[in-house]
Amino acid sequence: MSFLPGTFADTNTPSLYDQVIVDIKDYVFHYQSFSTKAWACARTAVLDALGCAIESLYSSPECRHMLGPIVPGSSVPNGFRLPGTAYQLDPVKGAFDLGTLIRYLDHNDALGGAEAGHPSDNLGALISVSDWLSRSTSNSDTYHKGPPLNIRTLLTATIKAYEIQGCFQIRNAFHVRGLDHTILVKLASTAVVSWLLGLGEEQTMAAISHIWMDSSPLRVYRHAPNTIPRKGWAAGDACMRAVQLSLLVRSGQPGAQTVLSASRWGFLATYWNNDTFSLPKVYGTWVVENIFFKLIPAEGHGISAIEAALQQSIRLRSRGLDASCNIRRVKVRTHAAAIRIISKTGDLYNAADRDHCIEYMIAVTLLKGAVPEVKDYNNESLWAKDPCVTALRSKVEIKEDEQFTRDYLDPVTKSAASAISIVLEDGSELEEVAVKYPIGHVENKDTTSHVLAKFRTNMALMFTEQEINGILAAIENEDMPVSLFMDLFVRPRENDSGERKGKDREDGMKSKL
Repeated sequence: MSFLPGTFADTNTPSLYDQVIVDIKDYVFHYQSFSTKAWACARTAVLDALGCAIESLYSSPECRHMLGPIVPGSSVPNGFRLPGTAYQLDPVKGAFDLGTLIRYLDHNDALGGAEAGHPSDNLGALISVSDWLSRSTSNSDTYHKGPPLNIRTLLTATIKAYEIQGCFQIRNAFHVRGLDHTILVKLASTAVVSWLLGLGEEQTMAAISHIWMDSSPLRVYRHAPNTIPRKGWAAGDACMRAVQLSLLVRSGQPGAQTVLSASRWGFLATYWNNDTFSLPKVYGTWVVENIFFKLIPAEGHGISAIEAALQQSIRLRSRGLDASCNIRRVKVRTHAAAIRIISKTGDLYNAADRDHCIEYMIAVTLLKGAVPEVKDYNNESLWAKDPCVTALRSKVEIKEDEQFTRDYLDPVTKSAASAISIVLEDGSELEEVAVKYPIGHVENKDTTSHVLAKFRTNMALMFTEQEINGILAAIENEDMPVSLFMDLFVRPRENDSGERKGKDREDGMKSKL
């Protein structure tokens, strides 16, 4: 048996770009029908992502250690200003740093489907490039042929990147082939960054083709027994690569027209069993209008289970019962994606392990009587060391509800439901609590107000109320240059002394930033 490809010759006939690539390019360059709701959702999405970046910067020494210029102490004239710091970076490293900050604590927005993902990951690339171009252009360092580098353009870029990534997620399951969903971050970011850079339509298709040539990392780092912090910087890596490839095409590199459809060597032949992508929606504004904002720092598939567990915890306490000793079984019904992605047994070795374990999330919520916080996943957390958590995890029984799975995959219903019932030690059972649309879901009427409250809370870690109000006012000014908007997020080194609002910065942060 031979494992080598067939011995027939390849046909070297010129061809047009694959239609999938053409359709993405056409949407990026020509779609203009934006709804009022889309503009509002895009503003909320940008604010939420930047708030998540500040939260990661403030809360995670592990994340901070990856930030800053490759050459310590260096600075790029007219470079991207990394929020919360004094760093001025080239757009490639800037895309990595901001993408990583947005994603690191698993608190940024999400979208379900056959493939789950986080469309705000793209903002690492979009903001870093927009800011860098805005500064370079305003200082006559660069001649810019692309769109005006203002808030309206940034919001337009956000809507389009969300739409490209999200439309692919609806029916195309990359993870079942072992591929990481961050390939869609690279795809969406490259398409929109190419437009921001002022590349032509042919060049943009060339840049997009390089994404399929790159393909995707394995997603092994998201799953037991190899769950490691790389899942927190995978989005930053995708943003960085998107910017790098777009710049390479700007410098003259050509693309591959049939990178998807080529026999033997194309993406579909190599990874997709010679099938085609399923794209049930025409590109528009659906994704940004239906995004799930994460108001609990946990892997998104587990948030409805956390809410259900919280309600059961309240019931337990009202009866004078203790989750550590009065529970015999915790019965959970949820959708298939939650089981496949975040259900695990055995020891948990790091924060990345814990925030991707639905049993841990449920156990901590029941024992704590409150939703998990970022610090509850850390190795130093009391919950991480508590034998009661381990014992309660072993009592959690996860079962797929096929209707929940169908509703999760249905772009009309688009629920992320879980239900929990508790069997007590005396054999009695607490009535099941089902959560179909957790807080953060577009169908939950309280979502928008809670997202803005989350933004204020995250920003207050490093900014005054006056500064926060200034940022909220600025994003309503569509004509404001992106560079002036990002200046509002700068923290000069001399202000990193820990005196701001009387807070001590953790882990020698002032010397790092």
